[in-house]
Amino acid sequence: MAAPLEHENQVFLDLFHQDGLVICARGLGIDRILLRFLRLYCEPASLVLVLNTSPAEEEYFIDQLRSDGVVHLPRRVTNEITSNCRYEVYTQGGVLFATSRILVVDFLTDRIPSDLITGILVYKAHRIIESCQEAFILRLFRQKNKKGFIKAFTDNAIAFNTGFCHVERVMRNLFVRKLYLWPRFHIAVNSFLEKHKPEVVEIHVSMTPAMLTIQTSILDILNVCLRELKRYNPALEVEDLSLENAIGKPFDKTIRHYLDPLWHQLGAKTKSLVQDLKILRTLLQYLTQYDCVTFLNLVESLRATEKAFGQNSGWLFLDSSTSMFVNARARVYRISDDKISQKSKVSEKMDIKEEKELKRELVLESNPKWEALREVLKEIESENNNSEDLGGPGQVLICASDDRTCAQLREYVIAGAEALLMRLYNKTFGKDERAGEAWIKDRKAVKSKGNARSDKGPQAKKAKVEASSKQNKIMKKQDLTLTQMMGKTEEENISEEMEGYKELSSSEEISIEETKPEDFHLNLASDAYYGIFKTPLTIIHPLQGCSDPYALTRVLHEVEPRYVVLYDAELTFVRQLEIYKASRPGKPLRVYFLIYGGSTEEQRYLTVLRKEKEAFEKLIREKASMVIPEEREGRDETNLDLVRDSTSATVSTDTRKAGGQEQKSVQQTIIVDMREFRSELPSLIHRRGIDIEPVTLEVGDYILTPDICIERKSISDLIGSLNNGRLYSQCISMSRYYKRPILLIEFDPSKSFSLTSRGSLHQEISSNDITSKLTLLTLHFPRLRILWCPSPHATAELFEELKQNRPQPDAAIAMAITADSEIVPESDKYNPGPQDFLLKIPGVNAKNCRVLMNHVKSVSELVTLSQDKLSEILGNAVNAKQLYDFIHISYAEAISQAKTKR
Repeated sequence: MAAPLEHENQVFLDLFHQDGLVICARGLGIDRILLRFLRLYCEPASLVLVLNTSPAEEEYFIDQLRSDGVVHLPRRVTNEITSNCRYEVYTQGGVLFATSRILVVDFLTDRIPSDLITGILVYKAHRIIESCQEAFILRLFRQKNKKGFIKAFTDNAIAFNTGFCHVERVMRNLFVRKLYLWPRFHIAVNSFLEKHKPEVVEIHVSMTPAMLTIQTSILDILNVCLRELKRYNPALEVEDLSLENAIGKPFDKTIRHYLDPLWHQLGAKTKSLVQDLKILRTLLQYLTQYDCVTFLNLVESLRATEKAFGQNSGWLFLDSSTSMFVNARARVYRISDDKISQKSKVSEKMDIKEEKELKRELVLESNPKWEALREVLKEIESENNNSEDLGGPGQVLICASDDRTCAQLREYVIAGAEALLMRLYNKTFGKDERAGEAWIKDRKAVKSKGNARSDKGPQAKKAKVEASSKQNKIMKKQDLTLTQMMGKTEEENISEEMEGYKELSSSEEISIEETKPEDFHLNLASDAYYGIFKTPLTIIHPLQGCSDPYALTRVLHEVEPRYVVLYDAELTFVRQLEIYKASRPGKPLRVYFLIYGGSTEEQRYLTVLRKEKEAFEKLIREKASMVIPEEREGRDETNLDLVRDSTSATVSTDTRKAGGQEQKSVQQTIIVDMREFRSELPSLIHRRGIDIEPVTLEVGDYILTPDICIERKSISDLIGSLNNGRLYSQCISMSRYYKRPILLIEFDPSKSFSLTSRGSLHQEISSNDITSKLTLLTLHFPRLRILWCPSPHATAELFEELKQNRPQPDAAIAMAITADSEIVPESDKYNPGPQDFLLKIPGVNAKNCRVLMNHVKSVSELVTLSQDKLSEILGNAVNAKQLYDFIHISYAEAISQAKTKR
């Protein structure tokens, strides 16, 4: 690892001397600071827990420490380590990455030596809210250990910009008093990075006239949709629904934040507008990100998909949408003048079939950024040829937003724009092959005269660019309709594209020896990069979508590029490049910054910069006015956050002695299944002063009393369990072993509190309807009760009320009860089958059923008893006669008797 920088030393020392929360700007190296603390505590003498890290991040940290020569590397505590072995793992010391569920259970069962813990490091601390597992762990830790440290790290300042006193609430959950803010404009950071800044070449690429017109049209339509959304939903925040925010990536989260809790109450118009906003934002992204053919494919899917046409909010009828369609086609092809004159009368209202009949003259407008990238690579190549004094040619790293863009750039550099666009056109609109052949002939004729510039990249002389039938068949797939494209995630769409690009790279059409993937022996993940040239090494890497979150950091240190081309702008990576250059003083680094001038791409980048700056300014103001109590860290018993609500969690019982009264308090307890610790409910139950016993239960999720068993289901779990029949089996087991079986249906507090949408209730029972299945379930299990809870907080309060003045459950009995258990409560010592059969017979009810079973051994003995004997057992002559007649009188005799009575 590179030597620490000046501001990193200051951050480390501040946090080392006094616990606190560090908030850094994105890309300034919060992971490097955490690594220093990990290296410090990687020794058996200390026991440090690390929270909130993913497996990929843990692997990166361990690799970095291994490369630094650390002997006692951090270890992982997962479900592969049995509960009996975990105590030994904890006592061995060092740094431990453990899942939150395991740590909660081990703290509650005292399997972890709390007094031996040196401290806890919390990564991505902006996620620590009161009800999450990590906050529960920190509370348990601070209750049992008053000396250990808690140090928290995050680089997401924007996350603290929502809600009231968000940062103060997070610090309260973290039990820290100090807040350390390190924005990019911090004087120490800014002055240091300015001394070691890389050479930056900004290239503002101009969009083509057609692209500018399309962008203006989409923005006009977006504006109209936003105005409509505000009109139909006046309660929405006007500032959040601005056009500037609408083109940014976090806009979908903003919309969901406002509309999800009342989604079932919204009208069809609002839902349609939300879907249209998503489509329009995708169009904006495709316009600047991909080629003209890919954009036209999406636009044609919009027009051709009848379902989308019927559901859209009306923007397809605007003049701006017509302009968008016309210009999108004009970038790919044009119709010859003679054909247009023949169809002039219907040209404006021409349907798709007629349009396809017209002869197309291909245009295939090249992406302006491709041309800029080619010029940059030429400049790098010429500089490398004269770089003997710099120690050989410099490596090149090209960064684009996602895999699809990277694959297109690789094909462009190797094969050229013509081959790429022609292949995409034949893949998408493959029926019109004559147009493609004519376009190729025209391009060859122009090239032979020397009037056109070559689109081939440097060192791609061996590439054979021929639009043969074999190449045209590569990636030949059915066009995605709009619903398919919008229904799939971006990753799924990209993965389908990747298969074709891999075929292309291995095909005979492009036979460049230097570009075979197996020639690149880099210690990187397989999905991390696309190699182009071996000498000098040129790598294309996606900014997003890699399985390894630190893939770019690995590439920087593995490849050590002298030239970095930012095909797409991403704030975090720009900052990473600054840190990379500052940590390697004296070594040259040139960054080419390609961006469309005056585009939504540029606006998105500037908006992210502005929002982070505003977030830090707000945090600085909050820090200045923040009132933090002395006992915030919880190192003594005065911190009220560590005091559980024990008054409501104890049951008072009266015992009389010599005429007096004595009050005896019993601590309330709930038995919780181990698997339930993935949810936040156990944390909230514990906060209310109720003790939790984590055990493995086969029947039920929560045992409140010896009689009350609860099966908790979220909406998705409920639907799945009803469909596969698992809930039926669970209800059978609960009804057999507990007097009061309960099904708890818990809704997500951030989602709508509705099982079905308004107006979808059916009068008749349907096998596909969830409410019908729930009705059948309650009819089949009369003792089953259903609890509806809008949030885990409401559930915890309800559990406390259900336990009032009732005995506490026994964990040993609860664990012994299984689906095939022989240990059956005294009340349920009879076979459930005959018992259900008896309850269906006339004259037998819930009151006299048990009396009858106590006197009669079996159903076969029951049919031999006389009416007088039955009357004696049941204690009711009417019930006895009904039972006797049901057993002994045939159906025909019963009908005749009924007629005689009438």
